[in-house]
Amino acid sequence: MNKLSNTYIVGVSLILLVYLAIGTLYAVNTPAWQAPDEPAHYNYIKHIVEHRSLPILELGDYDQKYITDLIRRGFPHGMSIDLLKYEAHQPPLYYLLATPIFVAFDGSLLALRLFSLILGACVVVLSSMATNLIFSRNLPITLSVSGFVAFVPQHLAMMSSVNNDSMAEVCMVLGLWLIMRRTKPWVIGIVVGFAFLTKVTVYALVVVAIVAAIYRIKEREVRLSSLLQLLVPSLLIGAVWWLRNILVYDWPDLLGLINHSEVVVGQPRTVDWLDKFGVLGLSLRFVQTTFNSFWGQFGWMAVPMKPILLRLLTFLLIVIVIGNYLLLKVRVLNSSVDKLYWLVILSTLSIVILQYLQYNLEFVQHQGRYLFPALLPFALFYVAGLRGWSRYLEKHWPNYSYVWYWIPVVYIPTMAILSVYALYFTIIPAFA
Repeated sequence: MNKLSNTYIVGVSLILLVYLAIGTLYAVNTPAWQAPDEPAHYNYIKHIVEHRSLPILELGDYDQKYITDLIRRGFPHGMSIDLLKYEAHQPPLYYLLATPIFVAFDGSLLALRLFSLILGACVVVLSSMATNLIFSRNLPITLSVSGFVAFVPQHLAMMSSVNNDSMAEVCMVLGLWLIMRRTKPWVIGIVVGFAFLTKVTVYALVVVAIVAAIYRIKEREVRLSSLLQLLVPSLLIGAVWWLRNILVYDWPDLLGLINHSEVVVGQPRTVDWLDKFGVLGLSLRFVQTTFNSFWGQFGWMAVPMKPILLRLLTFLLIVIVIGNYLLLKVRVLNSSVDKLYWLVILSTLSIVILQYLQYNLEFVQHQGRYLFPALLPFALFYVAGLRGWSRYLEKHWPNYSYVWYWIPVVYIPTMAILSVYALYFTIIPAFA
């Protein structure tokens, strides 16, 4: 058992070191502001430093024509980014944590990017811990999930830029891990409260926590009062932000999103694209762009990975679906995994996907990165697919069972190489 633990620690540590190395290359080599909404996130932190208060989203903070011109011209020095303040409605936790970095390094963009990268490292570690909880006797799966989370190119690009996604994912994966560990409800409630203060995309965590709590109450693991212990601290923490928004934007704009919808004039709306492309055309664009941008569509969604890579990734998806089918046939996971773990993973995946679909009902936001709050379930899906194939090979060629057992680990070098390739053969040439 000690040997397994040591191998786990060494394996995750190596993945983490490679993640930090490649992530630093992304942070250094991605041109300034060539990451989604990075100037607006930067200006949020800058506002806190200069005004010692949180920003307020106002009319004029979003200018689609000016943003388009900035992107088209590559953010030239003569065009200021100071007008881009449309992320001012975001919850404040990430920006408050980044403020000392801004002050200590005199507003250095690179320093802030590396701060996000370190938060991303926490996501990798927490994902490995959650997977180790689910598959404590299967080291290849644990390491493979860690590598998948660490090296998906688009995810690595987001973790090495200035935005609140990294902190949001820390809250999400930490919350999932605590729920699966059956941690005390009030501790989970505090983490859910921090999620409320980080980003709306991880509000899904409170639903997962409630679903898990109801399951445990039904199974008589805990009392009904545990639900109250979960909700009271989370709602008290979240209420600080929601009450502030009511005072600033008026009732019932608890999240600032009603005001946001009025400010972001010119942002593409789904109803307009529906008229332009029709149901089928819009659906095809939605699916294709979501898939492409999950893996790698860099800059402001203008720099996709090479078509051959996307075709290979599509083929990989087919292989993984078949692998999961093979695994379900032998019912290995069904019999060995705690039902609570299944509930947490599947509810997380379902809620995040539904949230993504709901967002796209109003705005055209076909961006796979919005699915990253469920990156752990996606990673488990892909790794389970390879495990299905390894079980198939073990059955037919048992003499090599030890080799087949380690097949899922191929994700680690493959994803790492893919992320380096995407940087040097897609991102850097696009902005040269």
